Amino acid sequence: MKTIQIKRIYEDAEATDGYRILVDRIWPRGITKERAHLDEWDKEVAPSTELRKWFHHSEQKFEEFEKLYREELKSKPEELNKIREIAKKQKVTLLFAARDLKINHAAVLLEVLKEK
Repeated sequence: MKTIQIKRIYEDAEATDGYRILVDRIWPRGITKERAHLDEWDKEVAPSTELRKWFHHSEQKFEEFEKLYREELKSKPEELNKIREIAKKQKVTLLFAARDLKINHAAVLLEVLKEK
């Protein structure tokens, strides 16, 4: 498997990003489609609306959020495998809008994708 990485969508797109996938359920504020330089917007691997709203990027809730999000991802093997298949051929960058680089769903998704 080639590299899978995460990156904030507010950072400039680079040629080294490879295949760029937005993994948020809602479109990030202030980003145009042109600036996003997306290859794909995969809402299916984003946390459910209920889980996202409950978590609200709270550091105190992150451990529980990670457990619940991992449970949600178990019901999406096709989506996860699709990303893994792309990563076999080229580098993949998972894009997210959250401010925190460690306490966010993309960090959890990255771990899940690398586990298989």
